[in-house]
Amino acid sequence: MINPSSIQADNGAGITRGIIGLVNKGQARKPDDWGALRAWAWGASEALNYLIASEPAVDAKHVGIEGVSRYGKAALVTMAYDERFAMGLIGSSGKGGTTLHRRNWGEAVESLTGGEYYWMAGNFMKYGASEAAFGSKNAGDIPVDTHQLIAMCAPRLVFISYGIPEKGDAKWLDHQGSYMAAVAAGPVFKLLGVKDLGVSNDYKTEKMPPVNTSMLDGHLAWRQHDQGHQDQANMKWFLKWADKNIGRTAE
Repeated sequence: MINPSSIQADNGAGITRGIIGLVNKGQARKPDDWGALRAWAWGASEALNYLIASEPAVDAKHVGIEGVSRYGKAALVTMAYDERFAMGLIGSSGKGGTTLHRRNWGEAVESLTGGEYYWMAGNFMKYGASEAAFGSKNAGDIPVDTHQLIAMCAPRLVFISYGIPEKGDAKWLDHQGSYMAAVAAGPVFKLLGVKDLGVSNDYKTEKMPPVNTSMLDGHLAWRQHDQGHQDQANMKWFLKWADKNIGRTAE
């Protein structure tokens, strides 16, 4: 297990400390400096460096990473930036994770820019600005979106997990927006020679499947379980899916 706060504090006041503060020698961030999500991902990569160098029992070619909520975001960023991670279980990650930024539904980008702004680079804050020297910007002005972040993980194994609002996996996480992003990321998985979700890549028309529907036939997987803001309910499905795709027979 990784303790993210041992790498970088989960608050804006800690930006001049932790690994971000260390590389900036205690000074404030510049607009294009990294945020906490990328710092946590760096920490995960350093942990993998240790496992590779010091733990011969670890199969370095089949190391995975898992997280829920903000740590689901961090797990996805880790996979996107470090190709040594072979698989990820990305749980209930919402905006900044697998949910489309430019979809006007659920949690707003402004919630991130005005609240957990320190998760991202400082430049991200301009997309929540109603008044600024450069004018007004919103999520629609962001030149990239989260389907591209998912695609950066291809052709490796990405399992996107959510629960249901009735049990506490809040509606504002925008489960449909995450499914749309997964659908839109599919062409890159196919381009690189592996299966995606197995549906068309028209994210505007594909409908999110019913709860407890397992879409586990490709290297990109989706399953919405019937529990809350956690991914334990999908863990057995993730393990079976991962074993199958790495050619491992469960013991």
